[in-house]
Amino acid sequence: MPVDLPALLDRVHYRFPSFLIDAVGEHEPGRRLTAFKNLTINEDFFQGHFPGAPVMPAVLTIEALTQLAAVLILEQRGVAPTARVSLRGVNDAKFRRQVLPGDRLTLEVALLRQRSRLAKVEAVAYVGAQRVAEAELLLAIEQGAADIDPTADVHPSARIGDGTVIGANVTIGPEVTIGRRCRIDASVVIDGWTEIGDETHIFPMASIGLAPQDLKYKGERTRLTIGRRNIIREFATINRGTAGGGGLTTIGDDNLLMAYVHVAHDCHVGSHTIFGPYAVLGGHVAVEDFTNISAGSAVHQFCRVGKYGFIGGYSIVTKDALPFGRTIGGRPARIFGVNTVGLSRRGVTPDTINQLKRAYRYLLHANTTHAIAQIEGDATLSSPEVQYLVDFIRTSQRGVILRKPTRRAEELVADE
Repeated sequence: MPVDLPALLDRVHYRFPSFLIDAVGEHEPGRRLTAFKNLTINEDFFQGHFPGAPVMPAVLTIEALTQLAAVLILEQRGVAPTARVSLRGVNDAKFRRQVLPGDRLTLEVALLRQRSRLAKVEAVAYVGAQRVAEAELLLAIEQGAADIDPTADVHPSARIGDGTVIGANVTIGPEVTIGRRCRIDASVVIDGWTEIGDETHIFPMASIGLAPQDLKYKGERTRLTIGRRNIIREFATINRGTAGGGGLTTIGDDNLLMAYVHVAHDCHVGSHTIFGPYAVLGGHVAVEDFTNISAGSAVHQFCRVGKYGFIGGYSIVTKDALPFGRTIGGRPARIFGVNTVGLSRRGVTPDTINQLKRAYRYLLHANTTHAIAQIEGDATLSSPEVQYLVDFIRTSQRGVILRKPTRRAEELVADE
């Protein structure tokens, strides 16, 4: 992958004697980068350090490594084009030999850890096979002002966070607030009283925060709040709330909404959820954390989907979908036991999964009232997850999906 050194180094807080990198060598984006500096007697710093016995100052070796570390950070995807990097600390620096005119300095940096504002980098310099300097560098990342494409229509009253990139032909209304380090791709429309958290990426043609698709809506001031680090793909639509539904649509953190997903007014989506393409939520739906709603599925208005639940592709959910379970099918949807694979991937312990399986066995082989009594009377079912399952059923307003699958349906799902 080519690296534009002049453009990237221009965003480093360097000082004279300017660039200390001539060419890039090996490059593993976001992980590791090597580069070279050919040292001639004509370098400015050799003229006075030391007369008659020129030596490259050790501090300039650190500067060269800092510049390369900055390039490694700045070229990563998702780093704003306005971001700048500066050196904030040097730990455990060691200098093992002098660097002289005629040496070819090989620089190598590896990213150890990175957060939004700070990065820690392991840095080493070689001449030939000999290590001449090493250090751990602490670098500050300043996001800089938002970068707005000239063709974008951003209302002067909109609030755009530092480091956010606004693409071509984007339209952003006057009441919109967008956090830091977001990316809003081409032709996105964001309007209404909408707040979007830091590091969210909205792909082209999405429609966010527009008026709810409810005939009772008459222009009231209702809101949409979206959390941090969400990915909202092409043509997704998310509507703000209605006065009759509480006036607020919410989406938590770290969610993935794939292409053509629709989230209607007054919905409340938790965190760490995944929506497949064309998944649809009717109004007033609640989707809890760690839920997976597969492609083409529809959740009826006022329904709930419990945490860690899985909704199979093209399912129709007209009652509350149980937490920790697999709900699949339509007319009617059926419950296919515990979402074992999803729970394991999320780090739920085998003991908890086994307790949930036994609780589901009670639910699927007795009426709901009797099953809950059996679960509460079983001393081995003591996990918080089992208690949450019981509470979810008890608080349901629409009833829960507890219809067992037919044998043919089980065979089809097992084959998928």
